[in-house]
Amino acid sequence: MQVQSMQFKARAGQKLADQRLQQNLTKLSTKFVSARATAMTAIDFPATRAALKERRNRALENLDVWLETFEREAARRGVTVLFAETTQEAARLVGDIARRHEVKKVIKTKSMVTEEMRLNEVLGQMGVQSIETDLGEYILQINDNEPPSHIIAPVVHKDKDEIADLFAKTHNRPRLTEITDMTREAREMLRPHFMTADMGVTGGNFVVAETGSVVLVTNEGNEGMCTVMPRVHVAVTGIEKVLPTLEDLATAMRLLPRSATGQATSNYFSVLTGPRGEGDQDGPEHMYVVLVDGGRTGLIGGDFQEMLRCIRCGACMNHCPVYQKVGGHAYGWVYPGPMGSVLTPSYVGIDKALDLPQAATLCGECNSVCPVGIPLSDLLRKLREKQVERRLRPWKERAGLAVWGFLALHPDAYALFTKLAVRVLERMGGRNRSIARLPLGGAGWTNTRDMPAPVGRTFRELYAAQRSHIG
Repeated sequence: MQVQSMQFKARAGQKLADQRLQQNLTKLSTKFVSARATAMTAIDFPATRAALKERRNRALENLDVWLETFEREAARRGVTVLFAETTQEAARLVGDIARRHEVKKVIKTKSMVTEEMRLNEVLGQMGVQSIETDLGEYILQINDNEPPSHIIAPVVHKDKDEIADLFAKTHNRPRLTEITDMTREAREMLRPHFMTADMGVTGGNFVVAETGSVVLVTNEGNEGMCTVMPRVHVAVTGIEKVLPTLEDLATAMRLLPRSATGQATSNYFSVLTGPRGEGDQDGPEHMYVVLVDGGRTGLIGGDFQEMLRCIRCGACMNHCPVYQKVGGHAYGWVYPGPMGSVLTPSYVGIDKALDLPQAATLCGECNSVCPVGIPLSDLLRKLREKQVERRLRPWKERAGLAVWGFLALHPDAYALFTKLAVRVLERMGGRNRSIARLPLGGAGWTNTRDMPAPVGRTFRELYAAQRSHIG
């Protein structure tokens, strides 16, 4: 997926004007938000979050040790573990595996890391057919390879009628409108690919060091078909997803499905340990794990290391008032919402995502729901500070902040400025006492709303008058 984060403002404006999208995005609050709140009542969320945070920190503090342990234990069970410094290298490694095993068709589960790698594009250039089997990702693939707008529900931005039209057009079948009929049609279209694919590619929600296992969590069961039917299985995930023990995994699984979809547990939970062994009835003949850096080690020991605790549940974006209005495509890369506003600048460069740290109200809702206690609003504020330090913000903005800084440090000048400003704004309000267009940097606010005009006196003046009246 190409990085288009520099176009956030323009994209956000388009999404705000899309009434159909606005209606579709209400699913976030009516389904995910309310379901999560209900699911969390069954556990002690603060205590469980503190426990998972500590376990994720323990893994990150000795990341090299646990990765080496995973590699050793996985190799002992017949898995080939490969490391990729960049996403391009990771895509090349998967392509090499496909070439080595003379693969003609790949079936895939949903994986954000493979989106980083642009894996489908790379395989296509090799002449290898790559089929997405997650229902949401499949819908996007047949819709001109549209990128996902959510990391858990990639097609949350579309409604049933849009998907019904797409199925009728692509499958050349009568248009269906019942969800059960539409999902059955999708199964009928995907089943031949499951039966004839040479290689399955999955992500990895976690990898477990002590057993050399890859953990997959889905609600559709497609991960089983992708890992059991083909003769080759390749799991691709980020290096930060390692957990030391199965006990750590148990703690993570108490929070991941509850945070993501509001379920106590996902419909399908697989712990895959090695390829098919002697006497096994199913499983791949060959299993590979590709562990991707892709900028992750650059966060270790720095201001943004806490972001590596992220377990990709999507809770932060489900609750974010900005994401709820603009959706995922506005963010312009793989990871949207608050998590994406930190990860994208961290992975691709702060100069390639100037608007994303600003795409937040800093309300702190993301902090409160994060299952691993990542202080996302603090990290977004740090990114804003770094942009100012590197003089990456527009000169008008920097000049405005410089003026504000001067006034904040000089109370008399501040008092004089505000006294003049409120009187000017009062006159601008006219008879309606409403300002339709603010000057200078305020125009962005009044482009979509009017601003009530002040009464023409500052708070200090009003407070002094009130005290005088009481006295």
